[in-house]
Order: sequence, then C-alpha cells, then structure tokens
Amino acid sequence: MIALSLAEIAEVVGGQTHDIPDPTVQVTGPVVRDSREAVPGSLFVAFAGERVDGHDFAAAVVEAGAVAVLGTRPVGVPAIVVDDVQSALGALARHVVRRLGATLVALTGSAGKTSTKDLIAQVLQRKAPTVFTPGSLNNEIGLPLTALSATEETRFLVLEMGARGIGHIRYLTDLTPPRIGLVLNVGSAHIGEFGGREQIAQAKGELVESLPSEADGGTAILNADDPYVRAMASRTKAKVLFFGESGEADVSAENVRLTDTGQPAFRLHTPSGASDVTMRLYGEHHVSNALAAAAVAHELGMSADEIAVALSEAGSLSRWRMEVTERPDGVTVVNDAYNANPESMKAALRALVAIGEASRAKGGRTWAVLGKMAELGDEALAEHDAVGRLAVRLNVSKLVAVGGREAAWLQLGAYNEGSWGEESVHVSDAQAAVDLLRSELRPGDVVLVKASRSVGLESVAQALLESGAEGEVSAR
Repeated sequence: MIALSLAEIAEVVGGQTHDIPDPTVQVTGPVVRDSREAVPGSLFVAFAGERVDGHDFAAAVVEAGAVAVLGTRPVGVPAIVVDDVQSALGALARHVVRRLGATLVALTGSAGKTSTKDLIAQVLQRKAPTVFTPGSLNNEIGLPLTALSATEETRFLVLEMGARGIGHIRYLTDLTPPRIGLVLNVGSAHIGEFGGREQIAQAKGELVESLPSEADGGTAILNADDPYVRAMASRTKAKVLFFGESGEADVSAENVRLTDTGQPAFRLHTPSGASDVTMRLYGEHHVSNALAAAAVAHELGMSADEIAVALSEAGSLSRWRMEVTERPDGVTVVNDAYNANPESMKAALRALVAIGEASRAKGGRTWAVLGKMAELGDEALAEHDAVGRLAVRLNVSKLVAVGGREAAWLQLGAYNEGSWGEESVHVSDAQAAVDLLRSELRPGDVVLVKASRSVGLESVAQALLESGAEGEVSAR
C-alpha cells in the first residue's frame, strides 16, 4: 500500500484511535485480513466471522510487526476502531485509489473472469508495473484488499468484479472507479440467485454505466458475440470497443485452430495491425478470453505484435483452472475443479476432447469426472441433463458423475442421449471416484475433473496425481 499514517487512516475511515502512542507512524506494508500474513509495517483488518474473530489475533499480529489493527473494538494494542470494518476497508481503498496515478481496468462476466484477468495482467506487465486480483477475490472484501496492494510504482490496476445481485458491481465500482470496463459474457452462473439472464445482464452492465465519458477517457470493451453484452453499448457514455468473431468486432481472431495438444492458435487482428498467436493454455474457449485481453492492451497502447507475443507466453496463474499434468505412467489429469457453471462445463468438455485427440489414436480414452453445478435454481435439472448429453455427443469415452441428485441428473442425461453400460456411471463421492479411476485408468487416458467449488473435486485430481507418482493415496 502507499504509505499512510495511522492518523490519516483514522480520518479516512471515520475511526477512533486506541492505544496508539504516535499517530504519525505509517503503514508501509500490506493490508491483510489473515493474521498469518502480518509482516512488519502491515495493517491487520479484524473481521468477526461465524467461526473465527480476527480481534482475537490482535496481539499476535502486532508481535509479528503489524503497525495496528482495524477493528470494531479496542484490543489492547494499537488500533483504529470503526463501526463497520467492511465499510472502513472500502473507504480506505477508495482513498488510496484516488491518490494513485494508475489506470484501473475492471472486468466482469458469467464465465472466464479469472482466466481473462490473468491474461490481461500478464500482457500489461510487459508494459508497466501491474497489480491484479489474486485468484478470484472479486467481492466487497477481496477487491479493496487488492486495490490496497498497489504502490506508487503501480501503473495498471486490474480488478475482477463478481456479483450475486443487482447493485453489487455498482458498489465495487464506487470503491474503485475504473477507466476501462470489460464485460465478457452473460451466462447461467448464479442464475438461481438472479432469477434470469436479463437480471444478470442488468447487474453486469453496471460496470459500463460507471465508466467516465469518452471525452474523459472512458472505454467499454464488450463481447460482440453475446447479444446481452453487445446491447450494453447503449448503457455507457464511454467509448465502445468490441471483441469477438462478429463482423463488427474491432479485435478479432482469424484461422482459429487447436494444436495437436489442444492449445488454441489464431491470427490476432486489432485496429493497429495483425499478428499470430499460439497459446500455452488449453481449450478453444480461451480464444475469446485472449481477444478480450488484447482489446484492453490495444486500448492502452500496445501493438498487435507486442500483444501476440505476450498472449503466446502467458500461462495459468490461478489454481485448479485447466491445470494439465501428465503422470509418469502416461495418464493426463486436467484439474479444472475450482468452479463450474453450464458454460464453463461445456467448454471444459470440448477442451478434454481436444487434449485427448492425440492419445485417442493410440488407444487412450477421455474421462469426464463431473459434479454438481451450484446456484442454478429452477434451471438445475435441465442444465445438468444438457451437460450429460453433451459428453455423449462429444464422444467422451467415460462419464463419472460424482455426488447426489445433480450428479444423477448428469448421468441420466448421458443415458438418455445414448450412453449405456459402463460408458457413464454415478458414484456417491470423491473417494468412490478415485477408487474407480485408480482401478481402470491406463496409459494414454486423459481425465477431466470439474464441479462447483463446494463439491471439492480437486481432491480427486490431487489423489490421482499422487497415486500416479507412487503408492495408494485417498481423496481428502
């Protein structure tokens, strides 16, 4: 964080200082909410949760070097006391962002946010110091913490914004007002909470509504291939830049193809020129993510050649998102278990088939180990059924549906589409999936593991990798 005195922080957040002998002492380190991350010069934010109360760790964080605690009550060590910690954290982030000379880039969408954010960050880092959201910490706590990690040297601040209802993104953009706003897509993620795609579009569009006018440097970057997103052009006063395969796209891809190992390659077209890209990531769905990142980079002055080189060298920065690992025995494990929605599930299945294409000729098989997609509301049955059917249509060799009711719907969809016998199977939990796979996998097989985060199927991928290395390991 940029250096601020405790007195200035207290004024910004509307708090009272307690047990602070010298209010001119500055916070020069990070702002953290995990006591284990406290270091000399840091500020510890004490949230009181259902299981753990951060105030209980006040003495420990100060001993570790934290300058003070931001909390809701005195704790016997230097502290700034406020009525609401979350609001105070947001106010502090707003203050710091206004003092920064950085360009803020914000992005949202139903699918692909984190992968695209990682691509944007890796491209922009080649131009100037860049700070970006770690993982998918894109809510009212994670976003201000990310913003507060910026320093005087930061030139680009890339912020992922998530929403579970109308007004959420508006709140986030008030904390960290972006100059460039990117909307990827409007899909089915959280449709059970929103009530429909129209409501999702309304919420996501709050991002472009927050942008400054074109005269003041605002730019909205929109997916021309998504009608809900394309329509957001009428909701902003900012300049509009389209990306996608549509003829009206300003940034597009030509000659899209997959390499023998399932990695996308294409010729990138931007208003400043064209250049060839071969990505390190897996799956054709990353082409759209790459075009979105390219549009941001173009708007910030990078040439087509610079963008193409950066996209070709970019990797995955976030865990459990299409992590492709080949075991010593020749089995390939694709861990995409961080989260799932209908769009990302279908994209992952297509990527599985592409990755497995080379091994199929040698007798290798493709396995889809899938679990529940959460928060789909009344659409849950139809969407799980559709994914099961797609697995059959794509000729995935084996479907292993893991879990309860939703997994049964996946398996039923596959069965009704034409899968029978051992081509699809429903197992009760992660350990049962591991036991099945451990007994049946053979060299050349490719295994995709994917479900919503709450299912915890990353344990299956981890067990398979450990088991393939040596010994018997159970899923945890």
